[in-house]
Amino acid sequence: MTDDLAAVAADAVTAAGDYLAERFETGLDADYTATDVKTAADHEAERRVIERVRAAYPDHPITAEESGHHDGDGQYRWVVDALDGTNNFAAGVPTFGSVATAVDEAGPATTAVHVPVLDDLYVATRDGGVTHNGTEVAATDGDSVPLSHATVGTLIGPDVIHSEARMDEFDAVADSVETECKRVIRCWAPVVYFGLLARGRLDGFVCFHPPEREQVAGDLLAREAGCVERTAGALTVFGRDEDLTERLWTAAVDAL
Repeated sequence: MTDDLAAVAADAVTAAGDYLAERFETGLDADYTATDVKTAADHEAERRVIERVRAAYPDHPITAEESGHHDGDGQYRWVVDALDGTNNFAAGVPTFGSVATAVDEAGPATTAVHVPVLDDLYVATRDGGVTHNGTEVAATDGDSVPLSHATVGTLIGPDVIHSEARMDEFDAVADSVETECKRVIRCWAPVVYFGLLARGRLDGFVCFHPPEREQVAGDLLAREAGCVERTAGALTVFGRDEDLTERLWTAAVDAL
């Protein structure tokens, strides 16, 4: 079943990604608010994802960033962010992706991420590993560097962005982690960087009050790529090995 889900997820995000790549080249129409930015491309890309999921699984519920919840009584619920990295997209920065994840009572079952400008396609299935453009990958595939030379991604959710107190907490976490490693990336398109983590291009990831649409995809990519995980409450840390993860975890917890 998960293979069928993965095929539909990959087809859906590729359709959205192909559209986004074309729109990225031809021009944008962004609508800026005090705290966010949206484009017509968000809605059209999401329509393409939902259309393909519904065609394959008309009874599956869908939770989509732009259009909200779509009812259904199927075994799996789809979590969709058809344009992760809208700020980058609107600013002309080519770091953005499209993601669709099928979840059940046990958590994320399969996810697919398409990074249009690079034409990268990541697919992860529960207990089935991760592929990048059809080739199996793992978090240990990259160069094994000491933590002092490591690059670490971060993910925060709207609950942090809209709360001065939580933003202060995250700033403290990021500063503490940065004292341990070479670089901390404050990701504006987290699923893109989770893909890089899954094939060893990043060394770790720190998540603080993450939104579901990005976290379910990131969790599955990291776990199936063999990352070590530490989590408590709203804080989750992934690393390519036990020692790196433990040191990142300690740095993050000590800051809170």
